[in-house]
Amino acid sequence: MRKQMILFGWVTLVLFPIPGYFLQFYFYETSVFEFLSLEDFKLVPLVYGLCLGVIYGFIAYLFMQAPFFEKTPVKINHLVRDMKLNIRDGLFLSLCAGIGEEFLFRQGIQPFIGPFITSILFVALHGYLNPFNLRFSVYGVIVLPFIFLISYGLAYFGIWFCIAAHFSYDAVLFTFMIKENQERLPR
Repeated sequence: MRKQMILFGWVTLVLFPIPGYFLQFYFYETSVFEFLSLEDFKLVPLVYGLCLGVIYGFIAYLFMQAPFFEKTPVKINHLVRDMKLNIRDGLFLSLCAGIGEEFLFRQGIQPFIGPFITSILFVALHGYLNPFNLRFSVYGVIVLPFIFLISYGLAYFGIWFCIAAHFSYDAVLFTFMIKENQERLPR
């Protein structure tokens, strides 16, 4: 299962940005360099994004520890445990999701449907706004403000802020879950 997850990480990193780019190219004749927004790759927005993601990652993790989430049918930390990921894997997958998903959603889709609808779509496609699973939906309501922040932050700080925030949020959660799983293993 670990190898499949790493492969999916590569798919996310390499293939997810392509539809976003083609939307921008078709409607706005955006070049690859404009789409990648390399001029926005600056230290201050990166640091802001990293800080936002780390803080919100801690907040989300604390919420996930609440007894309310114990009865979730498929807990994410159990999925991570079953994948037998290490910290390096978690950081790699966080980077892949941060880059691939942000280029697709923020650069590709958001200019057409706006930050509000894009944020809801993003959380819903991750399965966290599920009318048939209250606990997943509550988690979706917890993560939705974070996605709103990075969606609206795009206009002020650029895509690399969004990527840094997404990466660090995922990295915090992966790190906590992997560490928990390692501590539960018999030595």
